[in-house]
Amino acid sequence: MQSLYHWVSGPLVWLAFIVFIGGSLYRLSTMLRLVHEKEKFIYSYMSWKYSLRSILHWMTPFATVNMRRHPVMTIVTFAFHICLIVTPIFLLAHVILLDDSWNLSWWTLPDGLAVWMTLIVIGGCVFFLVRRLTTPEVQFVTSASDYVLLAIVAAPFITGFLAHYQWFGYQFLVILHIVTGEIMLVAIPFTRLSHMLFAPFTRAYMGSEFGGVRHARDW
Repeated sequence: MQSLYHWVSGPLVWLAFIVFIGGSLYRLSTMLRLVHEKEKFIYSYMSWKYSLRSILHWMTPFATVNMRRHPVMTIVTFAFHICLIVTPIFLLAHVILLDDSWNLSWWTLPDGLAVWMTLIVIGGCVFFLVRRLTTPEVQFVTSASDYVLLAIVAAPFITGFLAHYQWFGYQFLVILHIVTGEIMLVAIPFTRLSHMLFAPFTRAYMGSEFGGVRHARDW
């Protein structure tokens, strides 16, 4: 078990980051190449002003009409994404591992807050699952891969939560936590999770078109 732990927390981590970074660069470069080859006209109206206006507006809770129409969805979505990103980066256990390996450290979350943020991510996954199962318009566009993605996102947080409280087999849960985290990292560039890469470009495009061409707001 110990040798398995060293393998998944060593070479497999490096492999996961290489695939994540390489895959992300490939997807972004492919997007830019396709734009250059097929839709060069986009360059004619891309605007920093309207791009940043759109990005910042859509990053502000309840700033758009649709957000105000669906307050529960807005609250869950913002809380989920904030906790999903912040918790792994500022979790004390993760920072300690980085400090031991590369002498890198920064401010960390209090343990109690990190636990609550983990539960928010897990609860968000449950919310999105129920929504896909019960809301007709969402159910219509849902495929099996969407349920797999929810499981991929939830798994590192569930295993991390269980390992934190040392329930069941602690070492097995730690290994499972690391592996599921690596699976999620590798999945980002090649699945719908890639919206984390493309969202700023989408908002920049929409904001520039609506602001610079249609002379209207995109919200």
